[in-house]
Amino acid sequence: MTDVPGLDTGGLTRWLEGAHPDLATGPLTAELVSGGRSNLTYRIDGAARPLVLRRPPLGHVLSSAHDMFREHRVIAALAGTAVPVPDAIDVVDDTVDARATGTPFFVMSRVEGRVLGSPRDNAGHAPSGLHRLSLELAEVLADLHAVDPERVGLASFGRGDGYLDRQLATWRRQYDASRSRELPALDELQERLGERRPEASATTLVHGDYRLDNAIVAGPADAPRIAAILDWEMATLGDPLVDLGMLGLYWNIADLPGAAAVAHSSVDPDAGYPPFDELVDAYAARLGRRTPDLGWYRAFAAYKLAVILEGIHVRYRAGETVGDGFDRIGELVEPLAAEGLARAAVGSR
Repeated sequence: MTDVPGLDTGGLTRWLEGAHPDLATGPLTAELVSGGRSNLTYRIDGAARPLVLRRPPLGHVLSSAHDMFREHRVIAALAGTAVPVPDAIDVVDDTVDARATGTPFFVMSRVEGRVLGSPRDNAGHAPSGLHRLSLELAEVLADLHAVDPERVGLASFGRGDGYLDRQLATWRRQYDASRSRELPALDELQERLGERRPEASATTLVHGDYRLDNAIVAGPADAPRIAAILDWEMATLGDPLVDLGMLGLYWNIADLPGAAAVAHSSVDPDAGYPPFDELVDAYAARLGRRTPDLGWYRAFAAYKLAVILEGIHVRYRAGETVGDGFDRIGELVEPLAAEGLARAAVGSR
């Protein structure tokens, strides 16, 4: 695999010629997309239309967190709904043949646009445009939670009953598998979440990692719009407020101590982004029902991200993660644990 880490473009070209000859127009080139800290994402050029390939990270991780077949299935099912997603082209188990990645991978169309992932990405956007885009992000989340899983063929995509208990158990196992140092605040947060777990608010499709920089933004700078939602690797059936809690965490993540050097975010009130409460109101209005207190869900979001980052920190130290910015990723784990404890203590939107 001499072209980019984790991908043999020659093998991918041969696979495309055999599996999708209508798309094969010549040798393919690939570029690893920066910013992904779990699954690896590549821009693929040289086919009849621009493509994107996704594969698991280079190190060994929980297979359920990086299931290519799962991600492909949900994107394909959401085609034609109010939730904007790329066209799903194919999913392949390449673990035996090792033609392109030596892992499962899936290919989808590339949606043209931009990702708003840091303050510099706000340049040229009118504050009114970013304000409206923010509310649209919340409305798209409401549209996702309004999708009937049975109607789109996802009734068996997960078990809604016991979802929060399973989430706590899953991330406890992930944390145990990533332990390499003492993190007493994260341990305390884990226990509090278990003690104060609410009853699930509903059962819907959930994204699992819903945030602004998992969206492709298109349109003019003064009127941007959500063109596609990406990164569905954690999608399942579950409590929709988990998605809203995660969105709230990421919306304000730049306020955490030390986050500026690790967790880049474009969300800046001075650029036009509204407070998170406005997103909650837009979400509730779209669904036509009141949103309950989100304190536990925002605490759980902080815990979940802390566990994910601790796993990445461990993989980085083992030399199993590629990309920039991993050397300081572990520094955000303790501030996230403190944020989760604060949310769990007071409850909030």
